[in-house]
Amino acid sequence: MNLKDLRRKIDETDANIVKLIAERMRIAHEIGEEKKKRGKQIDDREREKGVWQNIKTIARDENISQEVIARIYKQIVTACKRTQGREVAFQGEVGAYSEEAALQFFGPSITTKPYESLDEVFKVVEQDEVQFGIVPVENSLEGSISRVYDLFLDSSLKVCGETELRVSHCLIASPEARLDLIKRVYSHPQALAQCKTFLKHLGCELIPTYDTAGSVKMIKEKAITDGGAIASARAAEIYKMKIIASEIEDTPNNFTRFFILSKEDSPPSGSDKTSIVFSVKHKPRALYEFLKEFAIRNINLTKIESRPTRQKPWEYNFYLDFEGHREDKVPREVLENLEGTSLFLKILGSYPKAK
Repeated sequence: MNLKDLRRKIDETDANIVKLIAERMRIAHEIGEEKKKRGKQIDDREREKGVWQNIKTIARDENISQEVIARIYKQIVTACKRTQGREVAFQGEVGAYSEEAALQFFGPSITTKPYESLDEVFKVVEQDEVQFGIVPVENSLEGSISRVYDLFLDSSLKVCGETELRVSHCLIASPEARLDLIKRVYSHPQALAQCKTFLKHLGCELIPTYDTAGSVKMIKEKAITDGGAIASARAAEIYKMKIIASEIEDTPNNFTRFFILSKEDSPPSGSDKTSIVFSVKHKPRALYEFLKEFAIRNINLTKIESRPTRQKPWEYNFYLDFEGHREDKVPREVLENLEGTSLFLKILGSYPKAK
């Protein structure tokens, strides 16, 4: 067989592969619709294990690399799962406030995927393992979550949405526990800080952990009877634990703002915000000249905050949110002008304002 004939066979094979992938995606979509009708979760870990084992067995029988086939199929399986519904990565354990915010933003039909760190949430979305991520960016009592803003500096991800969650903390313990017997309280440092008054009167040892819901899970798994965790009422329900005290936060005006992460930001909706990060020369009037571009065009700024550049001591990047979409005429003109006058300017994304 000559080279021309071999290339024709390659083209025919490629066409068959694409058709089969398309057929697999159609079947996966039908499976997703059936799951929704029956009220089942999109994610089925046991079934997925079986699929991977079958793929590797076929690869072995065909005498080709199981690792290579696994890498190829990872993309195919991811694409098929997306036809069934949205997957959203969050930091923490099942029952975390971030998961609750994801359900609030996307609705109950999504599949949520927990990860231990914020870095992992960024990573899995960047690598196309998960379609969306959700990360907390600021709390109305404790301020910004600086790690998230630092991660944006090196990430190609965009902000495609925002949501605000009313955070109401509970003291949660094992079913047989009593308030007067609680000696230690576990939770995320921000949750502990938001309940200072209650905890001061309680007089317990405070133990910071990486997650609110994770603290409840730990108490349950370790059968701790003289310790409590600060988390949501939903976390208590999920882990079948007891709420000893409700609404223990210092103030009812306790809200956390979350960003939705994706590969692309959102198209104009008519009620949008844009987030950017920038730096200016270290000289008089530099920041004033930058912000003046917004003022003279009557663009409302909703947030500005500085963070160290991590390159030189006492030099800063500024994180700025303003009303309007980057594709709107006036904001677009501002951003074009500022690109030439700033040392560094990065658009994190434009997205509809939280309702």
